Amino acid sequence: MKDDRRILQLHLMTEKSNVLKESNNSYVFKVARAANKLEVKRAVEKVFGVKVETVRTMIVSDKPKRQGRFEGRSTAWKKAIVKLKKGQQIGVFENV
Repeated sequence: MKDDRRILQLHLMTEKSNVLKESNNSYVFKVARAANKLEVKRAVEKVFGVKVETVRTMIVSDKPKRQGRFEGRSTAWKKAIVKLKKGQQIGVFENV
């Protein structure tokens, strides 16, 4: 993957991700399915200007969904939990 902004698709703000941010200095992102850990690390470091300690990735599987009488499935996606080095933080999300 070439473009760093295509690798990082969305910052996830849930209760669990806020607990991770406060206790572990970790941020949760929805990332491109084709991106690996090294690409995610480089993208976060380049876009936000911080130093990354570890990256954990996982595939969130699709789930059955219904709309009226039609049945389908939601799409599977990839989630990355990025832990920053001590003293680093992403300031954009602090006041949200």
